[in-house]
Amino acid sequence: MKFTVQEIAKSIGAECFGDPEVKVSSVAEPKLASELDIALAISPKYLDDLKHTSAKCALLTLGSDWTKYDLSAAILVSRPRYAMSSISKMLDRGQNYKSGIHPSSIIDPSAQIGNNVLIGEMVVISSNAQIGDNSIIGPQCYIGSNSILGNNCYLREGVKIGSDVIIGDRFCAQPSAIVGADGFSFVTEKSSAVEEVRADLSKSAVNKNENQIWHRIHSLAGVIIGNDVEIGSNTCIDRGTVKPTSIGNGVKADNLAQIGHNVQIGDNTLICAQVGIAGSAMIGKNVVLGGQSGISDNIFVGDNVITGGATKVLSNIPAGRVMLGYPAMKMDTQLEVYRNLRKLPNLVKELTKIKKAVFKPTKID
Repeated sequence: MKFTVQEIAKSIGAECFGDPEVKVSSVAEPKLASELDIALAISPKYLDDLKHTSAKCALLTLGSDWTKYDLSAAILVSRPRYAMSSISKMLDRGQNYKSGIHPSSIIDPSAQIGNNVLIGEMVVISSNAQIGDNSIIGPQCYIGSNSILGNNCYLREGVKIGSDVIIGDRFCAQPSAIVGADGFSFVTEKSSAVEEVRADLSKSAVNKNENQIWHRIHSLAGVIIGNDVEIGSNTCIDRGTVKPTSIGNGVKADNLAQIGHNVQIGDNTLICAQVGIAGSAMIGKNVVLGGQSGISDNIFVGDNVITGGATKVLSNIPAGRVMLGYPAMKMDTQLEVYRNLRKLPNLVKELTKIKKAVFKPTKID
């Protein structure tokens, strides 16, 4: 689908310059852009590339002189990456799923399907499930019994929703995401070595003869997800043990994230790739968990906390902290520790020299 530059500018509340009738259908870096692309020169490093682009239109930062380049039109915005959110949505061609309900899908007679719902090939929708209006259920998805999806939900290929899951409007799940898996919760008949070590962190050894059997604690509760939530490919959200796992409004989780049983996550939290949140952790609002961050079980992370990549959180974090490292420390403290750590080899060398100079061996005749 093609749009005029004027239509795109109007959709993002921006001003267009030059020929407003130039038509585009996609976006690209300036070097790769064709006549039907908007050249994205949203960083100074791309401006020189505009001299060699085939694009007729470019997206530039407010204040840029677009007339220096051989362009027919330009859109100038104060925050280009934010503008990209609306532009990319407008130009997204989607996955080209066929409309309607595919005949290979299996839908229980008791399921309630809303208006204008697309259901792809080999989808299974179980008893008493509810699918909201204008939702898209991609090929090979599964929706368990008694689960509810709100309006305008979008499940990509192979998404699995277990039973007793309640999801709000505009939910988006990337391929092979799973909501409602059983939690990882096991217990031994007698106190295990793991429990003893956790109770007494000074222990450096365990009973080598321990041979207890792990017994499963079943997950009896479901998952509750708010509105405007998105989860990435192969991300898993476990169901609760006796109370539902809860995901607030506007939460976004990247690929390969693990959200354990009973976890509570506040609104508008961002969870990057390979983050692991252990059972019963509580995450506040507007938190950002950097890639490969790990959150220990039964701890609290306050509102507006940011963790850098690979941070391992082993204790509660007050609101507003920026954390880094393993174990997690305030970022400025962690950086100071790292700088000092790098100085250690030279410090050892200097101390060795001093030791040799002070403690010279005495020659005895």
